[in-house]
Amino acid sequence: MNLHEYQGKSILASYGVAVQRGIVVESVEESVAKAKELNKQTGTEWFVVKAQIHAGGRGKGIVTETGSNGVVLAKGLDKVEEKVKGILGGHLVTKQTSKDGKKSK
Repeated sequence: MNLHEYQGKSILASYGVAVQRGIVVESVEESVAKAKELNKQTGTEWFVVKAQIHAGGRGKGIVTETGSNGVVLAKGLDKVEEKVKGILGGHLVTKQTSKDGKKSK
């Protein structure tokens, strides 16, 4: 069975397991808007941006088009767009993918 992290968290949460809150986005524009909402709700200034692929090692993986890792920290609202552009739609190569990687969502 292949599940993305956000899907697994949703299943766990449905059974009452405490999970960290996250928001799935599909565009750079949506990510900035959601980060602003999260900032208003929680006051946070830092945002973790994660590629969603069916493979482990995303934090050490490399997005071939940008050189970004698959898990990055945006230290401020002004950094969210840049970090998301470095991941979204790129091909992430990890120890569990082929040399061509998998397209990140």
